[in-house]
Amino acid sequence: LIWGKVRPSKGKIETLITRSSKNRQMMEVSRTKGKKAITNYRTIEIFENKHTPTLSLVECKLETGRTHQIRVHMKSIGHPIIFDDNYGGGIKMIKSFHVKYTKLLKSIFKSMDRVALHAKSIKFLHPNKDVVEYDVPIPDDFKKVINLAKSNELL
Repeated sequence: LIWGKVRPSKGKIETLITRSSKNRQMMEVSRTKGKKAITNYRTIEIFENKHTPTLSLVECKLETGRTHQIRVHMKSIGHPIIFDDNYGGGIKMIKSFHVKYTKLLKSIFKSMDRVALHAKSIKFLHPNKDVVEYDVPIPDDFKKVINLAKSNELL
């Protein structure tokens, strides 16, 4: 789940990602150094109404696997993941919105205490040469936030 509405609604983000020069625990996009990172994204659903700022449910498919890749790429295009304090989508984001949104946004933030990022499926080659694949349903707290954004009801 990200802040805003990505335009175009689907595309490819291709950058270099490196350690942040300000905080070694974080990563950032760079023009000159780092490792190539490619994220394909597609907007699944947009939540837009008079009671809350626009939120979007976005699917990301990675061509590379860099540390914090999705978080860094979404921030780099101006649409950080909600609840992500480290990459610009956290509680401080509420302060940038009109006061009419505050009650719903606080309600949304109370319903989930982690970054709104979920690995629905993952497939990789294990070091023992086996292909390992996991498919995981969307967790209840994630569903709760999606339903809250759809319905405009407060918790």
